[in-house]
Parts: sequence; structure tokens; C-alpha cells
Amino acid sequence: MADTTFGPQGWTPERLGDLKGKTYLITGANGGAGFQAARTLLKKNATVVMLNRSPEKSQAAIAELKEELGQGADVSFIRMDLASLASVRAAAAEILKSVPRIDALMCNAAIAQVPTQKLTVDGFESMLGTNHYGHFLLAGLIFERIEATKGRIVVVSSLGYNMGIKTIQFDDINWDKNYHQNKTYSQSKLAQMMFAYELQNKLAAAGKMDVQVYVCHPGSSKTSLIKTSGGRLTRFAWWLMTLSPMVQSAEKGSWPEVMCATMDGLEQRALYGPTGRLEAVGPVGKGTLNPHAYDNAVMERLWSVSENAVGFKWTL
Repeated sequence: MADTTFGPQGWTPERLGDLKGKTYLITGANGGAGFQAARTLLKKNATVVMLNRSPEKSQAAIAELKEELGQGADVSFIRMDLASLASVRAAAAEILKSVPRIDALMCNAAIAQVPTQKLTVDGFESMLGTNHYGHFLLAGLIFERIEATKGRIVVVSSLGYNMGIKTIQFDDINWDKNYHQNKTYSQSKLAQMMFAYELQNKLAAAGKMDVQVYVCHPGSSKTSLIKTSGGRLTRFAWWLMTLSPMVQSAEKGSWPEVMCATMDGLEQRALYGPTGRLEAVGPVGKGTLNPHAYDNAVMERLWSVSENAVGFKWTL
């Protein structure tokens, strides 16, 4: 059944009020949906801090935004490579030093469909390391600032969480034995969702209701995700798909995360995104959330595995 919370057109940025005085941190904001999210928030006078790996691409993105929106657009970047725990720690220290409030941390950056197994500098399978562990550590390190602001954590997942084995392969979490570009990617996106839903559980148990945690996905959007990390065949298949009505613009793909970062009255135990055909395109609202994404036993185990992996214990 289609979600009608926001009417037939779904949620659109027209619903945004003035965001002056609010600060949004976006990982992977120099291209694709992250860039479009930054653009939308800046148009409403928000402060945006991009957390990106590449200084060159970040400077180019900032120049483009200032050219379009005026030199007064309040956008900056802090260098952070999610695939390196040391880089995440350095970025978090810089955030705590220079960003006085965090209205939302938008965990947008990801790599996808890496064709053959690669490991991060810390020895993690690259998609799990980048998409899940990096964000898990970042959110933990800056949580106090988010809590002080009564801010939000927005996790951008993917419908890919429904592919593959629909759980976490704890006995071989790096997929040394059965690496598969899609199934391993699927596990990384499922891990991100489980992090969010387990964090909701932990915040509720601790009586900390000031921080809200939301999960969304962009549907099928024309972003650089597959182009930057997928193999040649995957890239070609994706290029063919982008020519069809089953793929929408990166701007539309960014709407669910902007909604989750700004809109009041949303449900936390939900998955927001397009609600049209196959929930890949169409009006933004509440989509289908399958129960394997919030299996308590798996979520609790993943949390403790993640804390051990990144060497950081959350205190809630």
C-alpha cells in the first residue's frame, strides 16, 4: 500500500522552512546525492560541513555551490576517509574543535559493488569497512555534540539490504571464502541499518530521547556510486539502466535524506525512500521495511563486533 503521509506528490524540499542557524554534516558530499542534499540545505540558509576524502573534489564542489548560491553560502569541508579509522578519528577531533552544533549527521557516503575483495588499511572488507565501520566510529566519536544539539543521525542505506543472505556472516565477516560484489555490498548496507536500529534501542533503553535516528535510501538514482567502485560489466549494466524510467535524478535521490534530517513527526523504526515502482523511484515517503533488518539478536552481536573492530566503546 502506497504511503500517503505527504500526499500524492510525496515529500519534496518545498516543505522546508528557513534553516538558518542549523548545521548539517554530510559524508560523501562532493558528488551525487550528498552534493544535492548539501545544495538543498544551503538554499534554505543552513550551514553544511562536508566530510569527504578528496580535497580537490571538495574544493571544486564548494566553488560550484558558491557560484550558484552566492559567496555567502555557508559550506566548508573536513577531510575524512571512511576507509581509515585514523582518518575518521582525526576528522572527529576537528569536528569537535570547529563545529559547535550538529543538527544532523547524514551518513551518506558509500562504496558499492567492488568487483574483487579489497581490504581497508585496517584490514576490513572494503565495503563493510567504509559503509558501516567508518560511520559507526564517526557517529560514536561525535555523539555528545549531536546529543547536546538534540540532533539526528541519518543513515543512508540501500534497497540492496534485501539482496544476499539477509543477515551478517559473523563467521567470515570479511567474506574471505565466498566474496561476491553484490551479496557483500548487501551485507554492508544491512549492517548500516542494523547500527541505526540498535542505536534506537540503546537510546530508548537509556532514556535518551533527544537524539533521533532515521534510515532512508535514495532508490535508483543517477549518482557516481557504481561508476566509482563497480566493475566494468556492472558499470555498463548500470549505464543502460540510467537511460530507463527506472532511474531518477541524483537530486530526487537526495530528498529522503534531506527529509530525514529536517522533517518533524517521522517514525524512527522505518525505512524512508521512493514509494513508486519497486520503491526504486517515485514520491518520497515511508517504504517497506523487512524484519531481517531489525533482528535483535543479530543487531546486538553486530554492535559488539563493531565496537571491537573499531576500538571504540559507545557510552549511552
